[in-house]
Amino acid sequence: MEKMWAGRFQKTLDKKADDFNSSIRFDCRMYAQDIQGSMAHAEMLAKQGILSQADVDLIIDGLAGILQDIQTGKLPFDENAEDIHMFVEAELTKRIGDAGKRLHTARSRNDQVALDIRLYLRDKAEEVIGLIENLVAVVTDKAEETADVIAPAYTHLQRAQPISFGHQLMAYSMMLLRDIGRIRDAVKRMNYSPLGSCALAGTTYPTDRAFVAEKLGFDGVTRNSIDGVSDRDFCVELTSAFSILMMHLSRFSEEIILWSSWEFKFVELDDAYTTGSSIMPQKKNSDMAELVRGKTGRVYGDLTALLTMLKGLPLAYNKDMQEDKEATFDALDTVVMCLEVFTPMIATMKVYAENTYKAAQKGFINATDLADYLAKKGMPFRSAYKTVGQIVAECIEKGCVLDDYPLTEYKKHSELFEQDLYQEIALETCVEKRNSEGGASPKSVREQIAYVRKELKKL
Repeated sequence: MEKMWAGRFQKTLDKKADDFNSSIRFDCRMYAQDIQGSMAHAEMLAKQGILSQADVDLIIDGLAGILQDIQTGKLPFDENAEDIHMFVEAELTKRIGDAGKRLHTARSRNDQVALDIRLYLRDKAEEVIGLIENLVAVVTDKAEETADVIAPAYTHLQRAQPISFGHQLMAYSMMLLRDIGRIRDAVKRMNYSPLGSCALAGTTYPTDRAFVAEKLGFDGVTRNSIDGVSDRDFCVELTSAFSILMMHLSRFSEEIILWSSWEFKFVELDDAYTTGSSIMPQKKNSDMAELVRGKTGRVYGDLTALLTMLKGLPLAYNKDMQEDKEATFDALDTVVMCLEVFTPMIATMKVYAENTYKAAQKGFINATDLADYLAKKGMPFRSAYKTVGQIVAECIEKGCVLDDYPLTEYKKHSELFEQDLYQEIALETCVEKRNSEGGASPKSVREQIAYVRKELKKL
């Protein structure tokens, strides 16, 4: 295939250099957006009298045929094409002749690729948002199932305070809602059309950029032609949002891996989302969660690659920017793959309430409630804190827990202790009384669930 820019050159491009320069193998996925943008551009050219309506009718019919043939597999991508833009244009010219050569009037590949990737990422971002919404719904349903399940919460991986297991799950629902917001924010800033910026300086043709932007569903046009072709902030911002999403999935995965172990045995993953060992027949490994945790580093790497690629580039377009697509696409593909596995894994996960309750009975996680008991009776909290710390130390020495410590021993520390302390430090009481907004009580958890479901309906 002859290069579109071959007129300036006396020698053909070296084969290895040609392969090195080519991007068709990864930018071919933008074929629908490339054709969509070209159709809108052609309509504008006819509207403005730059091309005849007859030529534009041929162009649009030809592009529609190419789109259909690619979608049905009738037209394979030519690996010798430099990129998806040149492939479509060459195929169009082959089909309709000189009219196809007129399509590129008042347009450069620089603004064309900037348009295509915005259109593509806008479409795919909506897909990712839909997958996150599904995950939020599943996590929230699981939280509702476990709103009354008592479990220990941890700080420093040490048992800290008793909570509802559903409360722990709802923390991830809140994180994932923010992820949706971040992606929506990135799309909002992305949603401006660069088409018409041309190579970098705009064009002498009487184009109507706003017409094309409106046809393509953009909120407006980029206001500076140099920025229009050289901006890849949206790739960085979207990949950053994906990285934060993966960080949340990774933290969730880490907890699932811990919870699945025999040391915890708080949950069990369905056989469909676990694997075994080649040598140890007893093993049931949480490999899907481990892979999500591992693939988080991959998305971080994509973000770092984008930032590094862009950090030293002078304006406007440079070939370095071809690297934007592989990194962004890889982050996107990884996120989609992880979400598609993670959601059903959570949906089918079993929670062992008896094990979470037994774990909550150990570790003196009701110590704060005992200190609050004294504080509510008039003892300064810091004094109460010290008193309870001394009692915990004695319990550890004697091999008992706060619930079993005799009242006579409690009274040696303070006359404020009465028989009612045992009810106050019961796990059920500790959890039920945490009714502050956003707290760990079943009542609060159900309020959080109602909030999240309301937010999902708004999306």
